[in-house]
Amino acid sequence: MQRLILASSNLGKLAELGELLTPSGWQVVVKPADLEIEETGLTFRANAHLKALGVARATGEWALADDSGLEVRALAGAPGVYSARYGATDSERIARLLTAMQGKFDRAARFVCVVALASPTAIVLDAEGTCEGEVLDAPRGSAGFGYDPIFWMRSLDKTFAELEIEEKQSYSHRGRAVRRLIDEMRRLGLPERTD
Repeated sequence: MQRLILASSNLGKLAELGELLTPSGWQVVVKPADLEIEETGLTFRANAHLKALGVARATGEWALADDSGLEVRALAGAPGVYSARYGATDSERIARLLTAMQGKFDRAARFVCVVALASPTAIVLDAEGTCEGEVLDAPRGSAGFGYDPIFWMRSLDKTFAELEIEEKQSYSHRGRAVRRLIDEMRRLGLPERTD
């Protein structure tokens, strides 16, 4: 089975990606802990490409990277590509966002995820997934990570932090992006059989 290096240190992302990639035909492996790729892109796609190609080149193996974040309409799309850097911890990021949202009537938000697949020489594929919702004024639920406790889906009347992992993956931006990527990989015959 061909190895696929996950270009992330985020434990929440790694758990979700590992589950989502199970049907892909790859042996999923976490990148070396000391291998860090700086996110200097101005878009989710640019950052996903930087990380996937950087890890693929450094390891000489195929790599998959995810760049994702929360875009809030009332904040002109912030925190956006800076979602992970909006504070030092999930709690700090949520508190900062809730402070910025005080007095805002428009609570519309969306999660965006771009996943990129790279060989050691080039970006091969990428796919984007989005999920529409709203920002609550206080956290609800204890599952998930990041902004999950304040991201509410009207159709479910639940936050991402109130969903079981399988249910979250069926609706989430990351689940949608990875399923699209797997469909494209299959269309291209990836991973190639090595036996």
